[in-house]
Amino acid sequence: MVEQNEQERSMNEQVTWSWTGMVRGMRSAIPLALGGLPEGIVWGVLAHQAGLSLGEALLMSGLVYAGSAQFLAIKLWSVPLAAGAILPIIVTTLIVNLRYLLLGAALRPWFARLHPMPTYLSLFFMSDENWALTMREFLEGRRDAAFLLGGGLLLFVAWVSATVIGKMVGLAIRDPVQWGLDFVFTAVFLTLLIGVWKGKSDLLPWVVAAIVAVGAARLLPGSWYILLGGLAGSLVGAITSGDDKHVK
Repeated sequence: MVEQNEQERSMNEQVTWSWTGMVRGMRSAIPLALGGLPEGIVWGVLAHQAGLSLGEALLMSGLVYAGSAQFLAIKLWSVPLAAGAILPIIVTTLIVNLRYLLLGAALRPWFARLHPMPTYLSLFFMSDENWALTMREFLEGRRDAAFLLGGGLLLFVAWVSATVIGKMVGLAIRDPVQWGLDFVFTAVFLTLLIGVWKGKSDLLPWVVAAIVAVGAARLLPGSWYILLGGLAGSLVGAITSGDDKHVK
């Protein structure tokens, strides 16, 4: 009962929006922005290898602004882009970014009290990193919602800047295989997998995704194996997650 009253009191506290909060968000995101630069540079190199111009690479980083989705999209990319490749790119990007529905819903208790304009602006610049920082801010009792936008803006600038650097680096590399860059895509996703591993409960979805992806790669042309593997793993993950909650 005491915990419920404390939660209700927290939800009723006034939410502010200030330049101070925005600057605080930027400062908090500096280590994350610096840490994400290598990943953005690698994506810029891959974008160059895929045949994207600097303007196209910037548009993708600026409009999509989702590292994991962009790495998957660039894997599926071809120049010229075949009509049959468009649907897998769209669907794969959608599936990978569905998690933002949950992230946005978690912020709703605070952002629902603000004017729609700052809310939508902040959500455009939301990433996993500044979302986590903002949730910590709110849970620690601070109520300045501009914190999310501040962190997001800094991370956005760092990501787009890293894309430019990577594109320039790609121009200087004539033979990517000589530098081992043909393995970059695999290395990046191995790193991402290690980062998102939560324990033994993730094992079954990952195994199912791997089996379906390998089977699809052998049986189907193109890059459908990425989409099918992701769908299979996500479905198994959703089912097993629901079972775990039911048991609890």
